[in-house]
Amino acid sequence: MQQSDYRTQNVEGPLTLRAIFLVVTVNDAQPGAMATVTEMLAGLEDLVKTVGFREPTVRLSCTVGIGARVWSEVCGLKTPFELHPFREIRGEKHTAVSTPGDLLFHIRADREDLAYEFERLLLKQLGDAVTPVDEVVGFRYFDSRDLLGFVDGTANPIGADLPAAALVGGEDPDFTGGSYLVVQKYLHPLADWQALSTEAQEAIIGRTKPDNIELDDAAADAQKSHKTLATITDHEGEHDIVRDNMPFARPAAGEFGTYFIGYARHLWVIEKMLERMFIGDPPGMHDRILDFSTAVTGSTYFVPTPAFLAGLSD
Repeated sequence: MQQSDYRTQNVEGPLTLRAIFLVVTVNDAQPGAMATVTEMLAGLEDLVKTVGFREPTVRLSCTVGIGARVWSEVCGLKTPFELHPFREIRGEKHTAVSTPGDLLFHIRADREDLAYEFERLLLKQLGDAVTPVDEVVGFRYFDSRDLLGFVDGTANPIGADLPAAALVGGEDPDFTGGSYLVVQKYLHPLADWQALSTEAQEAIIGRTKPDNIELDDAAADAQKSHKTLATITDHEGEHDIVRDNMPFARPAAGEFGTYFIGYARHLWVIEKMLERMFIGDPPGMHDRILDFSTAVTGSTYFVPTPAFLAGLSD
């Protein structure tokens, strides 16, 4: 058994078969709420070990992101340089909404029972100190496809490029090794999407559907694909993020969606990506995937290192 079999703050972790995305707000009016949250964060690694020890091969991990509204009270006065609440992005047709969220727990495992058990114990420890505002249970769909039928996360960096894209460096020395985190829940009208031809779907995404081959970019003044709009480049080159998106569904309720979760060294990279999608490049030419993907949540967090969390007990 290795320490890496179950982890906290697993920003670079591989995609698992199951994931739970839990967003909560802290109940400020509840006496001792902030102290309860701080105590839980400091002991998060112990809780992951307690549950993960039962079956280490399941790769249980929990990554917690902390929002700007509660950062100073929970973590101290020093704040990550770019941390601020999610900023609503309103395009001509679609809006990236901003919704409440003080803590985001990204719980990953290869078995749903261990993920469930961890979430149950986590919420028991937090008690009345928090109110859950969103809970999504995601699953790996075939060969890492979303419910639109395309492979998701193809552009993720690998190897040495991964930490360089996802982890804060010397530009913010108090928070080196941490990561900015943005989450959004998207709902899909699948019947409308499935009514499109495969060729039309591929033009929207920017990749072939069966074999995930990247298509050529459109002309500069033409409608750009999702692949192109979500690629951020400047004079320094291309800026990557790490996506750990997962599909979720309740077929009997007619609910089908994708939970977007992006880790980045620089928050502005994800914000720029969303601006290009929702406002368009040029403005008015929004990402056509948004005609079939409605953002119903949006929140931003900072993911500190395990050592930072453990130090909160001091």
